Formats: sequence, structure tokens, C-alpha cells
Amino acid sequence: MDLGSTFGLIGWGLIGLLILYVLFIASQRAQRREAKLSVTLVLVLLVGGLALNTLGAGLVFIQPQERGVVISALSGSGYRPAALGPGLHWIVPYAENVVRYSISNQTYTMVAKSAEGKVQGDDSVSARTADGQLVYFDASVIYAANPDKVVKLHIQWQGRYEEEFVRPRARSLIYNRAAQFTVEQIYGSKRIELQQAIQDEIRQDFEVQGLTLVQFLLRNISFSPEYATAVEQKQIAQQNAERAKFLVQQQEQEAARLRVEAQGIRDAAITRAEGESKALLLVADALRNNPDLIQYTYVQKIAPNISVIVLPGGGGGSGGSAPYILDLKQLMESMPRPTATATAPVTTTTQ
Repeated sequence: MDLGSTFGLIGWGLIGLLILYVLFIASQRAQRREAKLSVTLVLVLLVGGLALNTLGAGLVFIQPQERGVVISALSGSGYRPAALGPGLHWIVPYAENVVRYSISNQTYTMVAKSAEGKVQGDDSVSARTADGQLVYFDASVIYAANPDKVVKLHIQWQGRYEEEFVRPRARSLIYNRAAQFTVEQIYGSKRIELQQAIQDEIRQDFEVQGLTLVQFLLRNISFSPEYATAVEQKQIAQQNAERAKFLVQQQEQEAARLRVEAQGIRDAAITRAEGESKALLLVADALRNNPDLIQYTYVQKIAPNISVIVLPGGGGGSGGSAPYILDLKQLMESMPRPTATATAPVTTTTQ
């Protein structure tokens, strides 16, 4: 309750007391009881009540989130050209009154769900796209009264701007703009562009009427059941195609890996064969230059704890010579060491 309303309430209270006092005196006299009317009290209550009522009617306090349009009987136009800003103001009592307008953000919502929108039931916007598909839009318009144009807003709409301008204008622009896009564009890459185009046009129209658009939101876009089924099937087909493409890429990568692995095995085999070939050439060269090398190598391969070996006799027939008994240690000491003209691994083959 503001200051003017408080003064007015007190003033009406004094007038009420005056009426009760007069009725009390009248009832006392009706019962033939002595009751003297106090003129002073009557004047105090009457003057005080009228004065406070007049003061309350002239004082107006405007909240920070409000602006006040002064309707004036003293002006030729019927209103003051400038709205009242926040704070305490004085107007001519009984000749002027104030219509308050909120300049806070307001939201007008149009959706299919009846519990969310301003209108009960399905209030979504239906529109035809450029390719003839039926599309349903859920939208919200966030706006506010322009503080500098509140008087103009009052003259044009007198508080009816939400029902008679905001709602029909937003629905009309959504319908007209949707007709410029195909359903594929609205569903995909052009949705943001559509929202921005509607928002820009709404902002221009609102400013002409004394409103400021804060934001326009396309909350949801839905399609007819037939088109929704077609879109779902297309998405499934695209997902299957992407999956098949991924499997092909995976198989190609596996085939490339196997080729690299096979190439590595082949290169390793070639390298090993080349090494063995070079080793055999070195062994052959070493044997050609050192004929005793093979015997020396053979003796080295015998276990170190063997000191005597027995060789078969050299004679033929049943009466051959007795086998040879060789002292291996003495043989090793007497055998000349071959000169190391080449160092190479000796490959022995066991059959």
C-alpha cells in the first residue's frame, strides 16, 4: 500500500466515524434521551476526512518496475504527454488519475500442452512449409513495455496489447516465415535462421507499438505423424549406412594391417636368407684357406670331460685291424691351430 492509499484510507475512516457519530446522536434523541451534537467534532471529522481523501487522491507513488500514464480532464488531449517515473508524484485530485503499466519482462507462451500456455488447450502454431508439409511450432515471446512509449501503448491498446497484438502478430509471423522454408530446412540446418528471421521481424513490429522484444524462442517443432514416421525411417537408414561404412573402413584397415605384417615377415625371411648365404660363403672361404679348421671345430664340440676316443679299425673283412685308441688331450696339444683368417659361425648338420 502506497502513501496516497494510506491517506485515503484514513480519510474514509474519519468520514465513517462522522457518520457513526451522527447516527448515535439521532438514535439517542429518538429515544428521548438528552444528546447534544458537537459541531466542532463534526467539523473536525468532516474536514479531516475530506482533506485526507483529497491528499490521498493527489499523491501517487510509482514502483521502480512501473510507469504511470496520467489521464487528465484538464488537458485537451485527455492525458499527460509524459508518463510518471518511479517515485512520489502529485496529480490534481479528482481531475486526474493514473493507469499503471509494468515495464518488467513478460512471457507469452504458445504450446500444445494446455497446462503451459496462456490459452487452455492446444495453442501451438500450425503452418505449411514451402513443400506443403504441416508443421507445429511451440513458441514463447519474451517482451516488455517500452518505458519511453508507455503513453503511446496506452492510447493504442489500453492494456489489451497481449491478447490483441502480441499473440496474433507472433502467430502470423511464424506462419508466414515457415512458408519460406522446406520441412527439411526447418528440421535441420535452417532452424536457427528461421528463429532469427521471426525474431527480427517481431522486434520491428513491437517497437512501433511501444513494446520491446527481449527474445523469441522456438521451443519445439513437431510434424505430422506421416512425416515423423518417414523421418524416423530415414534416420534409421542413415544410421545403417554409417554403420556399414564403418565396417568397410574397419575391414580395409585390417586388410592393410595384414599386408604390412605379411610384408614384414617376407622382408625378415629375405634378410635371414641373405645372412645365412653370406655366412655359408664365409665358412666355405675359411675351409678353403684352412683345411684343418673342420677337424679342429669338431674336436672343440666334444664334451670337455672326454679324454679318449675309439675309432674303428682301418682294415676290411672279418679279420680287420683292431680299433684305434686316441688320446684326445695329446691330440689337441699336438694338432696345429688353424690361422683365423675369417671368423664365421660354423653350421653343422645332423642327420
